[in-house]
Amino acid sequence: MSVHVTPDQLRRAEELVAETHAAGGLAPIDLEQFWADQAKARKDVWAADCPQLPLGIGMSSECVWEELGVPEDWHRLLHDAAFRTDLNRRYNDVAEKIVGKRLLGETPPAGGPGWPPVKELHDIFEAKNVWHDWSYWLQQSANTPDELAALLDRVEARLDNLRAFLLPPEWDERKAELLAAGLKPPRYRGQRGPITFACSVFGPENLIFLIMDQPDLAARFRDLILKAILGRARILDEEAGFTPETAPRGWGWADDNCCLLNLEMYEFFGAPILKGVFDTYCPGPKDGRFQHSDSDMGHLLPAFAKLGLNGTNFGPNVMIDHIRAHLPDAVIQGQLAPFTFSRHEEVNMVAETIRDFEYSREQRGVLFTTAGSINNGSRLTGLRLIMSAIQRFCRY
Repeated sequence: MSVHVTPDQLRRAEELVAETHAAGGLAPIDLEQFWADQAKARKDVWAADCPQLPLGIGMSSECVWEELGVPEDWHRLLHDAAFRTDLNRRYNDVAEKIVGKRLLGETPPAGGPGWPPVKELHDIFEAKNVWHDWSYWLQQSANTPDELAALLDRVEARLDNLRAFLLPPEWDERKAELLAAGLKPPRYRGQRGPITFACSVFGPENLIFLIMDQPDLAARFRDLILKAILGRARILDEEAGFTPETAPRGWGWADDNCCLLNLEMYEFFGAPILKGVFDTYCPGPKDGRFQHSDSDMGHLLPAFAKLGLNGTNFGPNVMIDHIRAHLPDAVIQGQLAPFTFSRHEEVNMVAETIRDFEYSREQRGVLFTTAGSINNGSRLTGLRLIMSAIQRFCRY
């Protein structure tokens, strides 16, 4: 059962789904009109003349397996550009027929060598990134407070000469030719959020007990995470030729594990890291300050209000009216439950679409998408059904 859906919303959803089944499984929709209205809606989600609830579901390469009936090979999808491009092209052939648009990128990466790889934040904290099953996972690099203290000693030493640690030996030799070719070094404006990152390095239970029992060591851990993030961002900006005045603005976090801390603990450990980064890279009222956390972290909204968060993608149990009460200026990306979509729960998909439109009718500022990832199993016929619901029930 979907969260916070009313009987009337369910009734309308059931009617549209019944009509869809009667039509052979393709929801009734004027595709040309939908995409014309969508272009206006996406232009400004706050606009008084925004014609309909803006759609933010663009699907993803994760959806190709079930849609195409192809055996899953996640590692190859990530590392074989030609394989990924071919799957995306085949998927788009289907998408064009069902939703009237090619959704996934079909342009393979430019040929030739690019910038050599730069070490990341987890490298500074000695956390190994290991492939397991269908994804990469960071492995803990400290298991006890004593091990953490020793790790932080080594981190501090690295931060004293961070450029030499981050950049590979061939960097300076290749820098001039790559810049001359118009290739900028990688930009650092997004990061696994501080709680998720700290849990990866030290373990979730360990982090909670550390904050409770050894706040001085926890504060040192927190401050070095912030210092390392700012140091890495500054170095890559300098390599690209940016000054603090000309550096691009905006920052995004992905911090699912933030839900593990209560508000007081989050304001002690997580919020100072966000504030330090926001003050440096997005201090202006219009600068992007975004967080994705597809967990039940609604209790942290007061902290995000203080931080001026203006873009959200929160868990499916955190409702739009709750988010809006704390973040009046945020563009809310959500709140369709990801598994409602990937399990193809047709009535619930439509009901949640109507629900979120009615939450947003007064103030707008909602980009309707999943409250988290778009997972394999999410079907193009399901997307068309949502589009049909928007066209029928969700016009401003």
